[in-house]
Amino acid sequence: MEMEKQKILIADDEPEIREVLRMMLESEGYDIVEACNAQEAVDRTEGADLVILDILMPGESGIQACTKIREKSNVPILFLTAKSGEHDKVLGFSAGGDDYLVKPFSYMELLSRVKALIRRYRVYQKSEDKAEKMIFYRDLTIDTELQSVTDNGKKISLTEMEYQILLLLVSNPRKIFSVKEIYEQVWKEDFFPSSGNTVMVHIRNIRRKLEKEGEPYIQNVWGRGYCVN
Repeated sequence: MEMEKQKILIADDEPEIREVLRMMLESEGYDIVEACNAQEAVDRTEGADLVILDILMPGESGIQACTKIREKSNVPILFLTAKSGEHDKVLGFSAGGDDYLVKPFSYMELLSRVKALIRRYRVYQKSEDKAEKMIFYRDLTIDTELQSVTDNGKKISLTEMEYQILLLLVSNPRKIFSVKEIYEQVWKEDFFPSSGNTVMVHIRNIRRKLEKEGEPYIQNVWGRGYCVN
């Protein structure tokens, strides 16, 4: 029986870039869908296992497209951009991006990021039979089968990585996780110094989305890491 191909949406306004990416990824067996602007990217997301999204496009930017995609899907989003500044990465992660690749990039670097993001997405989509389907923490309810989070009955929209960080912490109350431990357990990749910023931006986004008066859900233990009490 032939296995279903994994689908990747490539959104870039430059036809040459789309063509190069298509050739690279089709040679690895992926099914490719293309979009040449932000709105097409939003419209063609359904059924995709990964979205490769250029930040700088005419009209709406990739950041704006990412925000709209996150309103309806947790599909992993890999930003593709010529900008390497820290501010741009923060904007991308804050909008709901999962990873960031700076042009020019190597074939192997692209492929490793693509495979890692799709692998995590497929694993997280599968509900483990042994796992508790519902986790309750203070006013939060986490449905691990639907991968949904509600706060006092109000649905909270989290990206895939934000959800996994929150699930890790809430599943281990009072346990302090270092930034390195969070990155390696959630991203399932080796930790590098620059990875710390990625974790901190995602935790900042979670806190913003779960913002409440009084004690925040996620505690910062100075010099050690993060935990929930």
